[in-house]
Amino acid sequence: MSSAAADPVRVGVIGGGHWGPKLARNFQDLPVTRLLAIAEVDPARRASLAERFPAAAVVADHRELLAMDLEAVAVATPASTHHALGLDALAAGMHVLVEKPLACSVGQADDLVSAARQAGRTLMVGHTFEYNPAVELLSRLHAASELGRLYYVHAARLNLGLFQPDINVIWDLAPHDVSILLAILGEMPCSVRAHGHAYVRPPVEDVAWLAMKFPSGVSAHVHVSWLDPCKTRRVTLVGDRKMAVYDDVASLDKVLIYDRGVDRPPYTDTYGEFQLSYRYGDVHAPRLAWEEPLRRECAHFADCVRSGRAPRSDGDAGRRVVLVLEAASVSLQRDGAPVSVGAVRA
Repeated sequence: MSSAAADPVRVGVIGGGHWGPKLARNFQDLPVTRLLAIAEVDPARRASLAERFPAAAVVADHRELLAMDLEAVAVATPASTHHALGLDALAAGMHVLVEKPLACSVGQADDLVSAARQAGRTLMVGHTFEYNPAVELLSRLHAASELGRLYYVHAARLNLGLFQPDINVIWDLAPHDVSILLAILGEMPCSVRAHGHAYVRPPVEDVAWLAMKFPSGVSAHVHVSWLDPCKTRRVTLVGDRKMAVYDDVASLDKVLIYDRGVDRPPYTDTYGEFQLSYRYGDVHAPRLAWEEPLRRECAHFADCVRSGRAPRSDGDAGRRVVLVLEAASVSLQRDGAPVSVGAVRA
């Protein structure tokens, strides 16, 4: 690798609210990146960011940031602004990391993917959980059929807040679990059904349930809520051989594998002979080589900028998640009727 190729990627961050400072911290600390600028419209936040990141220029207008000597930017602003800011950054010649969701519609996602391709620039989406060692382990378990034939997946992402000003809870929280599902299963759902309720700020849904069917026969259910007393971040995989639970809130043993299940007897036409056999085997906690997923994501972004390789969570991956979310939104409007993801794609 040449010395020029080894130079840290010059990065700016647009957005200094909840997530932007976390990105800025990682870009500041990583040896492969150099944080040069942050754009934030709120004066109080700008003052705090200037104190926290003294080596970076802190400006009010993202256009001032895009005019600087940068190579890449991360967009960490409200979801409704991702499309416009992403296009601005690509037009300025930047490589772009956009926080989830990539956009608020499939059409907007297509715009960003097309613009990045035409500009010859990296477009990556902040599907942080794809870089989580626990999710990577679940993907390997499923790929190796360690759990047997997968029956269903259940995911719950619950908390009290944070209420978003421009999107409902599906577009805010479900991108995490949808990206996890697509990464583990390696396939798109055939259809999506969604139910939701808007308790606090009608008509913006703050609680929702998604049900997905996949071509392989796996079903998946996702529960998301801004209105729950307990913080829950859990994914359960149930197979015919074993079961696995990933609990992101657990301080230790984030993944547990249960050697448990139900065995059916050979076919019999005598009811008295029909008895299910229940297995209650050991519970195994695999060792995970833990590293902050966001740090891994930021390092991967820098590597893709330098190498030209497509990111794991590239624009196409972001578009696939938006496809599912848009199908869920249509189902929500139709009172939970199933919506074909292919129909939304067309």
